[in-house]
Parts: sequence; C-alpha cells; structure tokens
Amino acid sequence: MPVKHNLFEDLNVTKADVEKRRQSDEKLSRLLDEYQTADGAVVDAEAAAAHDDEVKKLKEKRLLIKDKIVQQWQYPDTQGAGTGKF
Repeated sequence: MPVKHNLFEDLNVTKADVEKRRQSDEKLSRLLDEYQTADGAVVDAEAAAAHDDEVKKLKEKRLLIKDKIVQQWQYPDTQGAGTGKF
C-alpha cells in the first residue's frame, strides 16, 4: 500500500517548526504546497499500479521540489547555497 512521504522526518524538523516558518515565508509555503501535490501524485500513481517510468518521473519531480524546500529552509534570504548572496 502506497504511503505518503514524511518530509518533516527528512528535514529533521517538526511539523510545528515548519508551520511556524511557513507563516512568515511565502516561498516556503508555496513550495510546501507543491510538495504535497507532488507527493499525492506519487501515492496515487503507485496505488493505481502506474507504469514504472511514470512513477519514476513523479518521484523525480517530488525530489526536485524537496531540494528547493531544503534550500529555502537553510538559506531563506538568498537564492540558495553557493549563490554568493549574503
């Protein structure tokens, strides 16, 4: 049975921490919404026994969004690690 991915565990933060930060970070909030949609698509595809290539593409999309969330979490006032903006 497909199970939703636990983003909070991956980020090593609590849901409360994320919700608090989400209130003051519009970009993070948008990314979290995108992640929930992408995660739901993965779960739905797995439940429907979709073709492996389709599931793989959906998981890759979810991972890209997760990477953006990590960047926004760690470097909220920049465009990400290594941008030279401080």
